[in-house]
Amino acid sequence: MAGFIKKIAKVAKYTGIGLLGVVALYGVGAIVLSVIPVGTRSTPKPGDIEAYVLSNGVHTDIVVPVQTSQIDWSRTIHYADTPAADTTRQYIGFGWGDKGFYLDTPTWAELKVSTAFRAMFWLGTSAMHTTFHHQPVVGPHCIKIYLTPTEYIRLINFIQKSFRPDAQGQIQHISGHSYGRYDAFYEARRVYNLFYTCNTWANEALKISGQKASLWTPADGGIFWHYR
Repeated sequence: MAGFIKKIAKVAKYTGIGLLGVVALYGVGAIVLSVIPVGTRSTPKPGDIEAYVLSNGVHTDIVVPVQTSQIDWSRTIHYADTPAADTTRQYIGFGWGDKGFYLDTPTWAELKVSTAFRAMFWLGTSAMHTTFHHQPVVGPHCIKIYLTPTEYIRLINFIQKSFRPDAQGQIQHISGHSYGRYDAFYEARRVYNLFYTCNTWANEALKISGQKASLWTPADGGIFWHYR
């Protein structure tokens, strides 16, 4: 019996060491790859579209005008999907993330271990979070970027492909869920995991549209590092 217990303790010890090693490797990789830049920081030119990278300190959104010559987002992301239906808000923010986190965890105090586990290990589904804004104010958690029409078209295509449409090709509003009066949720493609987080999605959006970004990052700090 004593020998069996020793074997169990040995296995537990090496398992713990292995897990700590994986966590350390992930952390080092996140730091190193986050500080490696790709793309270039845009400068304003005539005809550019002003957009914003907006963080709440954890999660990053890409904020763009509701209406430009390239697209009118309100034709698919309806103001009426939000509680306020406030059409005076002429900017719209897009974020992607784990559906369980989004819908079941409005604050960190409500986070469940089961929700986090499902999200980290490819077991959940995803959602798009959209928020109507007045023009954002540049600050520590808000960056202004400038997109050429061609770059903006690439960003539009990326955002549109992140939504999971129904059989008729229409985006699917998740009714009854919002964080406030100006936001709404929709079904999305892809699966959230340790290597593709909400901030990885935003970083990919920046890379696809030719903006400065991290080589890879799971955190908002990796994005904002390149704009300080």
